Amino acid sequence: MAISSPEDLARVKQLRRISDAIMVGVGTVLSDDPHLTVKDSIEQSPIRVVLDSSGRTPDHAKVLDGRVRTIMVTNEECEKSWENAETIRVGKGRVDLDALLDLLGEMGVETLLVEGGGELLWSFFKGGLVDRYSVFVGSKILGGRTAPTPVDGEGFDDKDLLNMELVQCRRLGDGIHLVYEVTDDFE
Repeated sequence: MAISSPEDLARVKQLRRISDAIMVGVGTVLSDDPHLTVKDSIEQSPIRVVLDSSGRTPDHAKVLDGRVRTIMVTNEECEKSWENAETIRVGKGRVDLDALLDLLGEMGVETLLVEGGGELLWSFFKGGLVDRYSVFVGSKILGGRTAPTPVDGEGFDDKDLLNMELVQCRRLGDGIHLVYEVTDDFE
């Protein structure tokens, strides 16, 4: 079941086209098995970056199909490597996002689209690494205790709020696209 409207899917396709790299966590790979490409234009697809601290991505995952440059990122203790992908090992226990972003910058990545999942997004928010947050709210309700949320992880409490400013709001099909800019770090 698609939550996004056709108009939002076109927006995401364009966003992928103008990004140098697209990043997801291993949870997204395990649950959705995405290609992370621009479907009608492989040559315009960004570098695929998968954060997988302990090497759980299966060898048959679609991000490992060899059609687009793929970088698998693990912690320093992980020994797994994958065919059709480069492997970067950075951080003890967890991937060190600051060090990873520095390495990606050295590779020429200036625009990084972090698509998810919720744990990865939480890590970026918690690390103060988000400049802009873009979210589509569709017209379908998905709920329950196990329903995915945009940002998982530990969450924020009243004393650690992250402030954002709404800079764009527009209707896309039967949903709404919201864009926020982070205005400061945690209060």
